[in-house]
Amino acid sequence: MGLTAAGIGSGLDINGIVSALVDASFVPRQVTLDQREAAVQTEVSAIGTLKSAMSEFQDKLESLQKLDTFDKRKATTNISDYLTASAESDATPGTYNVVVKSLAESHKIGSAAVADADSPVGEGQLTLTAGVDDEGNPTSMTLNVEADDTLADIAAKINSAEDNPGITATIITGDNGPRLVMTSDKTGTDHQITVTATDTNGTGLTDTFGAMEELVAAENASLTIDGMDVTSQSNSVKDAIQGVTLNLKDADLSKTTKVTIAKDTGSAKTVIKEFVDAYNGLQEQIDSLSAYDAETETAGPLQGDSLPRSITSQLRNVMSSAYDLGNGETGSLAQFGLSFDRYGKLNIDDDQLNDALKDDAASIAQLFAAEDTGLAYRLDSTVDVYTQTGGLLSSRDDTLKSQLDRIESDRDQLNRQMAAYEARLFKQFNAMDSVVYQLNAQAAMLTERLSSLPGLVRSS
Repeated sequence: MGLTAAGIGSGLDINGIVSALVDASFVPRQVTLDQREAAVQTEVSAIGTLKSAMSEFQDKLESLQKLDTFDKRKATTNISDYLTASAESDATPGTYNVVVKSLAESHKIGSAAVADADSPVGEGQLTLTAGVDDEGNPTSMTLNVEADDTLADIAAKINSAEDNPGITATIITGDNGPRLVMTSDKTGTDHQITVTATDTNGTGLTDTFGAMEELVAAENASLTIDGMDVTSQSNSVKDAIQGVTLNLKDADLSKTTKVTIAKDTGSAKTVIKEFVDAYNGLQEQIDSLSAYDAETETAGPLQGDSLPRSITSQLRNVMSSAYDLGNGETGSLAQFGLSFDRYGKLNIDDDQLNDALKDDAASIAQLFAAEDTGLAYRLDSTVDVYTQTGGLLSSRDDTLKSQLDRIESDRDQLNRQMAAYEARLFKQFNAMDSVVYQLNAQAAMLTERLSSLPGLVRSS
């Protein structure tokens, strides 16, 4: 009879023995693989953190690559009741007196009233025109009206038409009944609405749309700038003052709004400060990843790695170099108030930077934004070597992922070896257990037979 449980023949804990032997042989190797995997995963995370910090720093360089970042204008008004103003870089600093005489209005016309907005109106075509385009050509559409189309259907067709020339239709119900009201999407006399109705059956369309009533006349905006008359199709008046947009809000002939255009050094300073903060944040991240804490005896995941040192060295070299200022002279960050302290942190001397932006913004613009050769361009190129697809950080990441694949392969192989070793041990111990069982059975049988022999005296 075969054995049904490991160890029943010998009385040994075969399961425990096999488990202990397998653990003794393979657990140290599993621990080694776990440690290798944890180390690689930590480095993968560190590379990802480094790449993210460098990409964030690179994003801050985008504004610094534009010359107009350092030559912006700001527009202010002494009162905000009648207009707001904004200015582009080509606006000339100065003060302008603006009086808003009238606002631009959108043309609005209404159809004849009908008995019911949900009853058919007629059958035929409506040709709708909403003034002219920028080249002076009429903008129009032709709408087919079916015999069962209601006033609501016609409004919906106008609003959803792909070739809608700029008309919004709605139904307003007054004392005389529902009317279809059309409003030009644009203000000004160039965008007046006209409607032509053509019936193919009866006179329903002509009766309803043949004589549209003007509800609100199309009007241009009217204003004066330093006493000079200005007319605009829109309440957004562009370039009446070079580089300035006036957004009209209300009109009052007796009120004068002073619009002041000035250099906006604060905007450029904000961009520079964001750049400095981003660089210092990147450097702090590099220091954290490559540092060693003597008190806790813990090292950063990239401690001893040449990669962080190389990044720091290259960026520092670019930022310490001299650049063409566009006036036959060269200069560096330091002369405009940006310098490194002994810890490698980039600091700003506010007074020095403010004076430079006020008195020599063109030189700062050239230092940062000269195309291809400015500091921002060179930094971008330097960082791009690391962050671009196929760059140094991507290559390092690919190498680490290959290591993880090899570790996973080694783990699979180890599991197969462990299973084979366990199976072999069970086979050997079970064979031993079977032999012991048989020997014990034979010994018991011999003892029983010997005890039954004549003359055998049992010992007490």
